[in-house]
This record gives sequence, C-alpha cells and structure tokens, in this order.
Amino acid sequence: MEPEVSLHPTPHHAVDHTAEPTDDPLAIRLEQLILGAERRYTPFQAARTAGVSMDLASRFWRAMGFADIGQAKALTEADVLALRRLAGLVEAGLLSEPMAVQVARSTGQTTARLAEWQIDSFLEGLTEPPEPGMTRTEVTYPLVELLLPELEEFLVYVWRRQLAAATGRVVQAADDDEMVDRRLAVGFADLVGFTRLTRRLEEEELGELVEAFETTAADLVAAHGGRLIKTLGDEVLYAADDAGTAAEIALRLIETMANDQAMPALRVGIAFGTVTTRMGDVFGTTVNLASRLTSIAPKDALLVDEAFAEELSRTGDAPVSEAEAAVEAEKAEKEGVEPPSYRFALQPMWQRPVRGLGTVEPWLLTRRTTP
Repeated sequence: MEPEVSLHPTPHHAVDHTAEPTDDPLAIRLEQLILGAERRYTPFQAARTAGVSMDLASRFWRAMGFADIGQAKALTEADVLALRRLAGLVEAGLLSEPMAVQVARSTGQTTARLAEWQIDSFLEGLTEPPEPGMTRTEVTYPLVELLLPELEEFLVYVWRRQLAAATGRVVQAADDDEMVDRRLAVGFADLVGFTRLTRRLEEEELGELVEAFETTAADLVAAHGGRLIKTLGDEVLYAADDAGTAAEIALRLIETMANDQAMPALRVGIAFGTVTTRMGDVFGTTVNLASRLTSIAPKDALLVDEAFAEELSRTGDAPVSEAEAAVEAEKAEKEGVEPPSYRFALQPMWQRPVRGLGTVEPWLLTRRTTP
C-alpha cells in the first residue's frame, strides 16, 4: 500500500490529515478555475508522472500543508509540474533535499495564511448577495474569475519586491556567517490586559481591535525601516538593522496607541544582539530577552537591554549618561557652538533576575526633550 499524501491547502496551524476531496459541483468548478486544470491523477500517478519517488512526493505535499487524500484522483498537471520543479532543483544540486522540503514548508505556511485571510476577510464580504433572491453561489464564481488574475499578479509583484529587499540585506552582510546569524535589534510590542478584553468584548469587537492593532503596527514598522516578523493577535514582533530605527518604531507605536482611546496600553521591549533567522522568523537569546523585557515593561513604556543602550550611545542617538550630556552641553556653551543633539534618553532601572537568562539590567528609553 502506498503512503497517503496530501492535497487541499489548510491553515498552517491545523492540517486535517483525514480530509477527502470535495464532490460539491460548485467547489469543483471553482477549484478548476483557480488551478487552471482538471483532476487527473492519484497521488501515486502524479509522483510517477513527475519522476519522483512516492516518499519524496509525500514529504513535499505534507510540507506544503496539504491534507491527506489517500489515493483519490484529485491532482492536476500543476501538481505534477510542482513536483518536477522541486525535484529538479535537488537533482541539479541547487538545493539539498532538506532545503527543498523547507522551501515547500515555508511557501505553504505563508500562502495558506494569506489564502485564509483573503477568503475570510475579503471574498466573504464581497460575495454577499447584492440583490434579494441571489445566492452566494451565483456570485462567487464570476467574482473569483475576475479577481484571480489581478490577485495573482499582485502577489508576484509583492513577492519580487520583498525578495529584492531580502537579497539586498544578505549581500550587504559583513561576512558569510552574518548572512545567517546577524546582529539585529529585535522588538516585541504587547497590548496590556488583552486577556481581560477577550472576556469583556464581543468577538466582532475583539477582531476589529486586533486587526486595527496589527494594521497600525505593520504600517509603522514598514514606514520607518523595520521588518515585521509576525503578529500574534495581541503582540507583534519586529526587527531592524540598527538600534535607532528600532527605538523610533517602538516610541511611535506607543505614542500612536496612546492617542487612540479604543486601544489598550502598550508595552515594548527591545534587545540587540546576534539573531538566527530561519524561514522568515528569528530565534535566539536576543529574541528571548526582548520578550522578557516586554513582559516587565510598564504601561506605555519601552525597556531595552544593556547591549541596546550601548549601541545607541555608540551611534550618537543617546548620551552615555545624563551627567556626561550636561558636561558636553556646558562645554559647547562656553565654546559658542551647538551642543550634541540626541534623539533618545536612557535611564537605568533596577537589575533583576529574568527566568532562563540570569540577571539583566533594563533601561527605560524615552524621547529626549532637552539638549
């Protein structure tokens, strides 16, 4: 008996390994419209036609997040072509087999979330019957037919833009090691009291609040030169190549949320150091430290670690100490020149033990309003 493989995209967090292909006529018509081909192959036939072992085909499909379908005839020419392409990259030596599986997994997880969002938040609203008596079924097919080529072109455009930006960051790395393990500023922004809100707000209100928070955070991070790593409902994780950029983003997030009466308070924690990047995510002690700093930050405040504070001082974005800043200002006044201009102020806080990371010295970071 051949191993079971998978077909239908499902959210990356909930793959149903017992799902069978639907027999609903409209669903089949929509599938053919979107995939551009009819069902022709069982998983075994698709693997054989592509010249790929059943074992490797199963690994690729599962990595992409497709639900198991046994040996139903539900695959198309596009599935065969996808197998050939991935296997061809391995055969040509451009990718190792584990890397090809990782490519399949990262692509599947990212596009599964995108597809779910588009259906839940976009198409669902647009397919409400425009006139009494019309069914959703009568609206869906022509709407998808019109949107599909536009959304596909837009997806490719955004992907190419993001790929160009990511490639640019890699080639500018100081050495080969830095391409994978890089020194970055990593920040977490967390809504205070979100658990209590989930008990008080209706589901629709809660969804609107989370969407507003994520949208505002994503816009501010992108506009000021950071990179949004992921959103977790009441929390966002972002990264920046330099400490000054990360600090500016954090303070703007706090200021923006504070001016919105509908939003809870925000707390932010940032750490600076070596970070390992995998599949668009970031890992390591620096990330863990940023998370811990966020959990102990006061409301509407930003805490940073000592390495971040030192980096701000090194780049001239913050004074080494307020005493030194005062001496510099006094000296500049005597010499009749402008004193150094700093964007941020740093205030050391009490050292405290942090679970799993030992004793840390947080610094409270604010905007500097005096010379």
